Amino acid sequence: MSFWQIILLSMPKLLSGLTVTLYMTVFAASVGLFFGIVLCLGRVYGNKFARLLSSGFIELIRGTPMLVQLFILYYGLPVYGIRLTPLVAALIGFSINSAAYQAEYLRGSIQSIGTGQMKAALSIGMKKWQAVRCIILPQALRRVIPAWTNEFIYLLKYTSMAYIIGAPEMMAQAKFIASRNFEFFKVYLLTAAVYLSIVWVLSFVFSHLEKRLRIPGMVVTER
Repeated sequence: MSFWQIILLSMPKLLSGLTVTLYMTVFAASVGLFFGIVLCLGRVYGNKFARLLSSGFIELIRGTPMLVQLFILYYGLPVYGIRLTPLVAALIGFSINSAAYQAEYLRGSIQSIGTGQMKAALSIGMKKWQAVRCIILPQALRRVIPAWTNEFIYLLKYTSMAYIIGAPEMMAQAKFIASRNFEFFKVYLLTAAVYLSIVWVLSFVFSHLEKRLRIPGMVVTER
C-alpha cells in the first residue's frame, strides 16, 4: 500500500483516537493544576502535617513510573473490588501524576518571588492566606506558564501509554490499524506526524499565551 492509501484508510480512526487523547490531556492537566495548587500551598505554607502529607504524596508519585501507577489502578484495584474502565483508570493516573509535577513547578515559581512581598502584605494588615491568594499566587501562576506548557506537552505524549490498559486513544487505534494491514512502519510514522503537528500547535498557542500574560518588567529568557 502507498503512503497516501495508508493516510486515507487510517486517518478516520486516528482522528477518533486523537479526540480521546486530547480529552485525556486536557482533563488530566486541568485536574492536575487544581490539585497541584493545593499540594503546593500545603507544602509551602501549610502546617507540619500538611507539609508532610503533601511532600509524601508528591515524592511517592514522582518516584514511581507512570506505567506502574496505571497498572495498579487498572489491574491492582480489582483485587479489592474496585473496577475501573480503561479510560477512567487512565484519567485518574494521569491526573494524579500531573498534580505531583505541577505542584513542584508551582513551588519553584512561588519561591522565585521575593519574600519581601509577603512581609509587605503582612505589614499592611493582610492575613497570610489573603496575601497568598491576592499577591503571591497570581504572580506564581504567570511565572509557571513555561513549565506548565512542557507538562501539557508531556501529558499529550504520555497518554500513548494508556493503550497498554486498553484505553481507545490514538496509539491504540494505530496499533489496531497496523495489525490489520501489517503496514507498521507507515502507520506509526503517520501517528508520529500527528503527534508532532499537535505539539507544534500547542507550543505556538502557549508561547502566545505566555507573552500575553508576561509580568511587566520581568525579564524572561526566550526559549
